[in-house]
Amino acid sequence: MTIDTHRADQARKQVANDSVAALAGKWSPGGPLVGEFYTSPKVFDHDLEVIFGRHWFFATTEAQVREAGDYITLDFGPISIMVLRDDDEQMQAFHNVCRHRGAKILTDEQGVVGNLVCGYHYWTYSTSGKLLHVPGAEADFDPACFALKNVAVKVVGGLIYLCLASDPPADIDSMAERIEPYLQGHQLDRTKVAAQQDIVETGNWKLVMENNRECYHCEGHPELSSTFFLTYGLADDEVPTRLRPAHERYLLAESELELACSQRGLRFERIEELVEPATAFRIQREALDGVGESFSLDGSLLCQRLMGDLDMPRLGRLSMHLQPNAWFHFMSDHAVTFAVFPLGPDRTMVRTTWLVHEDAVEGVDYDIDALTYVWRETNAQDSEFVARAQRGVSSPAYDPGPYMRSEYQVEAFVRWYLRRLEAHDTEAN
Repeated sequence: MTIDTHRADQARKQVANDSVAALAGKWSPGGPLVGEFYTSPKVFDHDLEVIFGRHWFFATTEAQVREAGDYITLDFGPISIMVLRDDDEQMQAFHNVCRHRGAKILTDEQGVVGNLVCGYHYWTYSTSGKLLHVPGAEADFDPACFALKNVAVKVVGGLIYLCLASDPPADIDSMAERIEPYLQGHQLDRTKVAAQQDIVETGNWKLVMENNRECYHCEGHPELSSTFFLTYGLADDEVPTRLRPAHERYLLAESELELACSQRGLRFERIEELVEPATAFRIQREALDGVGESFSLDGSLLCQRLMGDLDMPRLGRLSMHLQPNAWFHFMSDHAVTFAVFPLGPDRTMVRTTWLVHEDAVEGVDYDIDALTYVWRETNAQDSEFVARAQRGVSSPAYDPGPYMRSEYQVEAFVRWYLRRLEAHDTEAN
């Protein structure tokens, strides 16, 4: 890069920083962001650079890269990443870009490889990223200078996180230390993928995340609401009369769940750090309504083979939220992971993955349609809600009102997001 080109690039980034900062200055605490945050291509590019380019985000699970040579690819915005287990069975992540002329190396979403061979000019790399072979290379060519570009990877209790920054936030170690005891009983490293669904929602990625961060709209999810306590998080004086019976069931179920967890050494207490630090999260084991075992219409088990070494089916849901792009539910019989990847200002891919015990047998221990039914329906409903919101925030008439008290996690997400932008601006200046 020439000096002039570098200066032009820096100037372009500064203009973007200034314009996004000006938009952030329009935000009023207690309410949503202004519309441009959800519609502007400039803001979208800034989000990719500042949020997804500098922070840890959830990518996949060990269940998808179990053996040496297993890989998946992730594509969002202009970014393409490969995540794989190398020949020494270590987890690796690289930019999916050949060091010759930039061709994409792995073109399938998942698979198994020996070496990594670019199909354009056949530059060949090991699964640890080392350049092994270049057809017709000159005598003075040094392959050591052209290894694949690394992406930071961290495995936390069977969940795989990535960071594109050269100096990733170190606080992921603290997060890992605290959430791994919650995940331990589910033993995600001994699971397999039962099903996976990708949905492209016609909305900005922040609207997708905000929709997930509240249950103010959950009466629009009849399937989920059959086991999802609608009064969770409400103070007694906030519970409407029509929901009082559900609230009494919730209080009893929570008390029984805490006793069962205490007897088994399972963590259930809430940890909630949704604004700070940079790798912000929330985790808590919560009761389910009905039978209280799983996300079925009556709350009964969806897989007869329990996860890990769990010995009791009625353990509710261990739920976790991760800024900026994921949420999770871990039941006694299966787990569901949700990952959000921005594709454009008004397009977002939501990937839902259902995990079961590695020894569970489809058609014997579980039925795919039954296992996935509640969240397939819920995802479709949420996709429509997000599309409606995107159309609304794109209108010149959009004038946001205040959050309700039950939407506090939405405001926490917005605060986390704005603080990350502010921190970037401070560093840049």
